[in-house]
Amino acid sequence: MTTAEAIEALRSALSQPGGETSDHDLNPDFILPEGRVLRPAAVLVPVLPSPAGAQVVLTKRSSRLQHHPGQIAFPGGKVDDSDTGPIDAALREAEEEIGLPRDLVEVLGTLPSHETVTGFTITPVLAHIRARFDPRPEAGEVDEVFEVPFAHLMTPAHFVVQSRIWRGQRRFYYTVPYGPYYIWGATARILRSLAGRVAP
Repeated sequence: MTTAEAIEALRSALSQPGGETSDHDLNPDFILPEGRVLRPAAVLVPVLPSPAGAQVVLTKRSSRLQHHPGQIAFPGGKVDDSDTGPIDAALREAEEEIGLPRDLVEVLGTLPSHETVTGFTITPVLAHIRARFDPRPEAGEVDEVFEVPFAHLMTPAHFVVQSRIWRGQRRFYYTVPYGPYYIWGATARILRSLAGRVAP
């Protein structure tokens, strides 16, 4: 899929109906703790051009991080008091984590928020990266920056539901493997929701 086709698909996806998502979507029997406090966060879903077609930029988080160590993730993080909102937070985190210059980013819009089992409410920010850039992984935060074809991630048939034991309970979650990369959890759930909007 060309970058122009991908961006048009994203613009159309933003107009599709659909509510918030959650790590609990596939686990309806999970009892949410009373009085839970969710911390606001934001991630950038960056789509950029390449000779092979539109690509999505993802990161492999450092194995030394407290939250989600070693997992595949979008660039992003907590919304700080100094941020004007989730979009500002996503742009700031992308600049810090992968060296993405803000002036290359065209923000297309935001998806409904996603609640994680670790207590965050994440706003996904869809973005068109106008040109190629030289990624610079943030030391101590990001082990690797890589790209996955947009078409692969927007194909619902590529998603598989798997499970594992977490805190004594079996939990189910989406995965969308690509080569050596095991994309799962909140990142895969956000992508699955987006794929459903792009290819309803």
